[in-house]
Amino acid sequence: MSPGLAFLSEEAVSPRPQAFPKADAPDDELLDAYSRAVVGAAETVSPSVVNIETRHKVRGREAAGSGSGFIFTPDGFILTNSHVVHGAVRMDVTLSDGRRSRADLVGDDPDTDLAVIRIDAPNLPPLALGDSGQIRPGQLVIAIGNPYGFQCTVTSGVVSALGRSLRAQSGRLIDNVIQTDAALNPGNSGGPLVTSRSQVIGVNTAVIRGAQGICFATAINTAKFVAARLIKDGFIRRGHIGVVGQDVPLPRRVVRFHNLPVDSGVRVEEVLPGSPAETAGVIRGDVIVSFADRPIAGIDHLHRSLTDTQVGALCEMTVIRGVEKLALAVTPQARVN
Repeated sequence: MSPGLAFLSEEAVSPRPQAFPKADAPDDELLDAYSRAVVGAAETVSPSVVNIETRHKVRGREAAGSGSGFIFTPDGFILTNSHVVHGAVRMDVTLSDGRRSRADLVGDDPDTDLAVIRIDAPNLPPLALGDSGQIRPGQLVIAIGNPYGFQCTVTSGVVSALGRSLRAQSGRLIDNVIQTDAALNPGNSGGPLVTSRSQVIGVNTAVIRGAQGICFATAINTAKFVAARLIKDGFIRRGHIGVVGQDVPLPRRVVRFHNLPVDSGVRVEEVLPGSPAETAGVIRGDVIVSFADRPIAGIDHLHRSLTDTQVGALCEMTVIRGVEKLALAVTPQARVN
């Protein structure tokens, strides 16, 4: 991990625990406590939230875009969404105090929709990164960002659900996504989702168009891992075997005959020339049902199995070819975004 990456502890910057009224307290007392929690978090967090303006080349023309981000180290590292900065030819960051600075891309991971950029500016206030594994449905959360260019807009809500999956623009699933009803709009992307104690527990990333109150944030525990790798290497290394496939059900008789742990798999539609799959003897029409001792019920299971630890390691892959079960040896190669 880079010396610049110092994830702050809860004790370092968190305010003292707030004394909330009992559940049977009068409504006005409960509402006052809620307001104090939101106001306190907003005042603590807002100075660390930034506006990111980008320039992209689209069909030979320059297009403008914008999003949000937040400072998470005192030496200028900023966490945001990949889709905000991916492919940008220029990035400018505006701080809450009005200072403006050119930003450089540190690393970008479309598979988790996360990116790290950096600015060179003094006196930067970093946010404390919490533990998304400790949050619970119903917990109060606050989102801060720059929707439609309105800087440091505050919305609040609750954690609606945990453990959701959201498909990134790269096609892979982002696991352990937080669902919230804190309102998000275009421009909120990359801003922090925080607790009443001003700890970041998610990176706001997406909404469902046409839905009301269904918004998503990438869990901060995922972001910590990705940010550390991006600062160290500039990219996330993942494995690939070089196939194009689609999910298909398996005939019941085949499942029973081979005593398979899954009733579906990944049918290979294309084997890329020179790929690990071609070397292993995979052919079009094979159905992948296990990889590295893990059952494979669909393409998302295969993607999750192709971690960086599998790169260069000889793995056993089970395929169904017609009605025959075959064990093939395949060595995944690194895929860099």
